[in-house]
Amino acid sequence: MPAPTVQAPALLNFRLYPADASTDTMPRKLLVTNALPYANGDIHLGHLVGYIQADIWVRYQRMRGHSVHYVCADDTHGTPVMLRAEKEGLTPEQLIERVHGEHLRDFTAFGVAFDNYHSTHSPENRFYAEDIYGKLKSGGLIDTRSIEQYYDPVKEMFLPDRFIKGECPKCGAADQYGDNCEACGAAYAPTELKNPYSAVSGAKPVLKTSEHYFFRLSDERAVAFLREWTRGTNAAGERRLQAEAANKMKEWLGEEGENKLSDWDISRDAPYFGFEIPGAPGKYFYVWLDAPIGYLASFRNLAARRAIAGETIAIEDYTDAARAAAAGTEMVHFIGKDILYFHALFWPAMLKFAGYATPSQLCVNGFLTVDGAKMSKSRGTFITAHSYIAQKLNPEWLRYYFAGKSNGTMEDVDLNLDDMIAKVNSDLVGKFVNIASRCAGFIGKRFDGKLGEVDAAACAEFAAAWSEGRVAAAYDERDYSRALREIMRLADTANQYVNDHKPWELAKQEGQEAQLHTVCSTALTMFRDLTRYLKPVLPALAAQVEAFLVIPSMDWQGEWSALPAGHAIQAYSHLMTRVERKQIDALLEANRESLAPAAAAPVKAEAVTKAASSQQRHAEKQQHNAQAAETPSEHISIDDFTKVDLRIAKIVNAEHVEGADKLIRLALDIGETDEAGNPRPRQVFAGIKSAYDPATLIGRMTVMVANLAPRKMKFGMSEGMVLAASDADGKTPGLFILSPDAGALPGMKVK
Repeated sequence: MPAPTVQAPALLNFRLYPADASTDTMPRKLLVTNALPYANGDIHLGHLVGYIQADIWVRYQRMRGHSVHYVCADDTHGTPVMLRAEKEGLTPEQLIERVHGEHLRDFTAFGVAFDNYHSTHSPENRFYAEDIYGKLKSGGLIDTRSIEQYYDPVKEMFLPDRFIKGECPKCGAADQYGDNCEACGAAYAPTELKNPYSAVSGAKPVLKTSEHYFFRLSDERAVAFLREWTRGTNAAGERRLQAEAANKMKEWLGEEGENKLSDWDISRDAPYFGFEIPGAPGKYFYVWLDAPIGYLASFRNLAARRAIAGETIAIEDYTDAARAAAAGTEMVHFIGKDILYFHALFWPAMLKFAGYATPSQLCVNGFLTVDGAKMSKSRGTFITAHSYIAQKLNPEWLRYYFAGKSNGTMEDVDLNLDDMIAKVNSDLVGKFVNIASRCAGFIGKRFDGKLGEVDAAACAEFAAAWSEGRVAAAYDERDYSRALREIMRLADTANQYVNDHKPWELAKQEGQEAQLHTVCSTALTMFRDLTRYLKPVLPALAAQVEAFLVIPSMDWQGEWSALPAGHAIQAYSHLMTRVERKQIDALLEANRESLAPAAAAPVKAEAVTKAASSQQRHAEKQQHNAQAAETPSEHISIDDFTKVDLRIAKIVNAEHVEGADKLIRLALDIGETDEAGNPRPRQVFAGIKSAYDPATLIGRMTVMVANLAPRKMKFGMSEGMVLAASDADGKTPGLFILSPDAGALPGMKVK
C-alpha cells in the first residue's frame, strides 16, 4: 500500500495569544512559597504533593518570562523538636541542621528547585518575629492573661495538648490525645480527659496557672479585615482563596454581624525551643507565630546572598504593604488544607496590623491517599521520599502522576500504584517518548543528523494550540490535569501522523527519501512542542530533549515555528524507561521493613513520635475519625438484637465532606416525612470515602441503624449509621456497604 502523499512543506507562524490579550504585557513579580516542613521528620510522598504543584507553577511562570522568587525553609521550633533532640542525645541546633540537609536532599531529588531553602531558627526570622510582635503590641492587639494548663512534674514542663493522653471523656477509649478522640471523633479540652498522663514521661500531670500572651484575633478590626480578605480578589482579579477554602472561612468567621473567632495564644513557657518574647523572660513565641514568618526570613536571606553576587532584590517591594501595592508584587503561598486555618486567619491578620503586605493568593492542596486509603505504616504505603530515590525510581514518574491528579482545588490526590504504572507507561513511554524513538534514528542514519522541511498542514493543530493558549490557561489556573489531557491529545495526533505515514516503510521504498525526511522532521517538531508543554512537569527530561535536539532552553514566549530545515541534532538515546510492578513492590517492601521497628515501639515512645509530626498533627486534629474502634464480638440475646432498629434506606444524595479525609455525607430516605407529608431524609456521615465515589452511591439501597442516638459532629448532626462489611484483620482490602435484595423499599424493617 503506497504511503500517503506529504503536502508541500511550509513554515507557520502564530502568536502565543490573540492580539488583544494582555496576559504578557506586564511581567509579574512573584514571591512564591511552600508550607514549611517540620524539622523532626522525613519528607514523605504526602508532603511532595504541594511542593511538586508549586514547583510546576513556578517553572511555568518563569517560562512565560515572569520574575519569580521561590523560597521555603524548615519549621524548626517547638516542643517536639526539643524532645526528639534530647532523645537522640543532640542539641536542637544539631538536630535541625541534620534534618535541614535531609529535607533539601529530598526536594532536590524530586526537582523541587527552591531559590533558597532556609530555617526558622535564624536571625532573619527573629528580626521579623520581634518586629511584627512589637507592632501588634503597639496597636493594642496583644493581651496577657492567666490560663490553667497541665504540667509534667517529672519533666518540669507545661504540656501541649498532643503530649497529654488519657481516656476519652465521651466514649471512654484509652490512650487518646488531649484535644480529640480518634475513636469517636469527639473534641474536648485536655482537662476533660479521664486518668490523664504525660506522653513524655508517663507521669500524672498537675494543673498549674501561667501567664500567656494572646493575639486579639477576635478584635472587631481583625474580624472585619478577615471577612473582606478571605472573600476578596487580588490585584490580578483572581480570588485569594479557592471556592472551597473561602466557604470554610465563612464557616469559621460566621455570618455578618457574628464574631466566632477566639483570641490566639501565641506564647509558650520554658523549657521551649524557640525565640524568647522581648520583655518576657521565660516566655517563648509559639511555633505557629514564627513558622509562616519563615517565608519572609528565607526571602531576606536570599536577598543577602544575591547581594554578595552583585544582584539587588528590593525586599520591601514584596513585604511592605504600601510599597508592594505600588510595585505590583505578589506573594503566593502553596499550602496543604490542614494548615488553612493558620494561613487564612492568623497569618494575614498578623501581617495586616503590622503594616506588612498580605498574601495575594493561597493555593491549597488536599491530602495524599494511597490506593484510596490513608497512608499506612503497617501496609508499607507510608512512603518516604528518600526511599523512593533509594530504590532508583524515576522521580519524574511521580511528578507526572501527581500533576495528572491536580486540578487546582482542595481535592485529595490518590496515588493508585497500578494506575501510576499504567499512566506513565502509556502516556510518557508509549505516547510521548515513542514519537522520537520511532523517527530520530532515520535522521541520524539517512540524513547525516540534519532535519528536513516540515509538513505545515500536519503541524496546524500544534500551532493552533500554541496560539490559543489552551495548555497555558490550564497551567495558569493550576489545573495540571487539564493541561496534561490536552498535551496527550496532541501526542495522540503526533502518533497518528507517524502511524499514517509509516517512516519504517518509507525507508524501504526507493524514491521516498524526501518524504521520509519530511515525516521524521515533522514528527520531531511535534515532539519538541510536546516537550515544551511538559517542561514544567518534567524538567530533567526536557533538558535531555533540549540537548538531543540541540536547541536553547525552551520558554513560553513568542511565535510558533517549526524546527528549521538543515538543523543538526544529536544521535538519539533512550529517554525514559517503563515502570515495572516489581520496582513498586520493592518500594513498598522497603518501607514496611524500615517502619517495622517503629510499629513495635512502646506506647509512650509512639506517642512522642506521633506528637512530633507537625502538619500531620494538625490534619488529624481537624479531621476526626468518625467511626468507633472495632471490638471483638460477644454473644448477645435475641432481646439485645431487637433493640437495634435496622431499616432499608435509599441513598437520595451523597457528597464529599470538606475537611474530612474519610467521610461522605449521605441523605437517607427511610420512609419518614415531615409535618407537611414531604419526605424527610436522615443525614448520616459515613467513613466510606476510601471505597466509594459519592456520585456512584446516589439511588442505591442500603441498610442503616435508625435508632442510634444522634451525634453532633464537627461537620453537622449524624442521625444514624449505615452498615458496611470489611475484614477486621485487614487481609482482604476494601469496604463494602450492605445492600438489600431487589424489591425492598425504604423504611422496611430488617428482622
